[in-house]
Amino acid sequence: MLVVMSSYATEEEINQVLAAIQRHGYVAREIRGGERTAIGILQNRGPIDPAPFLLLPGVKECIPVSKPYKLVSREFDMVDTIIQLGDVAIGGDNFVLVAGPCAVESETQALTIAEAVKSQGASIFRGGAYKPRTSPYSFQGLGEEGLKILAKVRDETGLYIVTEALDHERCDLVEEYADIIQIGARNMQNFSLLNRAGEAKKPVLLKRGMAATIQEWLMAAEYIMAKGNPDVILCERGVRTFADHSRNTLDLSAIPVVKKETHLPIIVDPSHACGRRDQVIPMSRASVAAGAHGLMVEVHHEPEMALSDGPQALLPSQFTEMVEAILPILTDKQRARLLESRDQQAA
Repeated sequence: MLVVMSSYATEEEINQVLAAIQRHGYVAREIRGGERTAIGILQNRGPIDPAPFLLLPGVKECIPVSKPYKLVSREFDMVDTIIQLGDVAIGGDNFVLVAGPCAVESETQALTIAEAVKSQGASIFRGGAYKPRTSPYSFQGLGEEGLKILAKVRDETGLYIVTEALDHERCDLVEEYADIIQIGARNMQNFSLLNRAGEAKKPVLLKRGMAATIQEWLMAAEYIMAKGNPDVILCERGVRTFADHSRNTLDLSAIPVVKKETHLPIIVDPSHACGRRDQVIPMSRASVAAGAHGLMVEVHHEPEMALSDGPQALLPSQFTEMVEAILPILTDKQRARLLESRDQQAA
């Protein structure tokens, strides 16, 4: 249930409602809006009688929440969540470009690619220091050395960093070095890791699981938010189907559905969805047209030498082609910001 306070409610009246919710054995989560405050009631095991709360001073109304996910739901918060990293905004009417290699392989490799994607308006650099691989014999990442390289990329280019955490120990390190903690598709329902990410002081990028429904995906986000971290970015990266013409099937319909169901931003990773670079640019255009708040694309200057996922990585020249292809589809505001960012990098 959502207890909506009147626009003129005082701090004392808000505190009285918080105390009343706790007296009834529930957990209260305060949601401050521009004009009024709402208070979510969590951890109830059934319907809640609104009468005790409607009688309290300053309460405007009580709204039942029908979704199994509460904090994530638009019923709890109608205003789009906008996650701010310095001057980079994710969500709302903003568009963000995230780009970089699948895996960090060396300092030279990371810096070369970072400069290339930054010149085209990317503001966040992606690169795996820890790589969960299907085969135990595949490249598993450079570990903490890779995190140090990512930190150097940030220092030298000004790009923000997103990289994946695989478990509690690595989450501690990723939180120390990176700006955004990524929870990969294979860990979407690693509830212990989700709880740890919920305690982090950094935004979390949550990838959809390979066979996860949208409700399961949003419930995973609820784990993170329930632990106190409101800054969750959802990432659609394709689901596993019977199709064999691409690695996964990019679920473009998830974009409008998620934007209707939740206030959280959603970006798309066409690289992992397709698994083939010739499909990345068309699917990037389609993702923008469907309303995604951003793209997360793999780029490598020598993909034939890449230690991980070379066949799906765009060359820097192809990344430039992709940016040119999506510009006409962006809103006027998004296009102006991307062009401004690109011009600033070129100056």
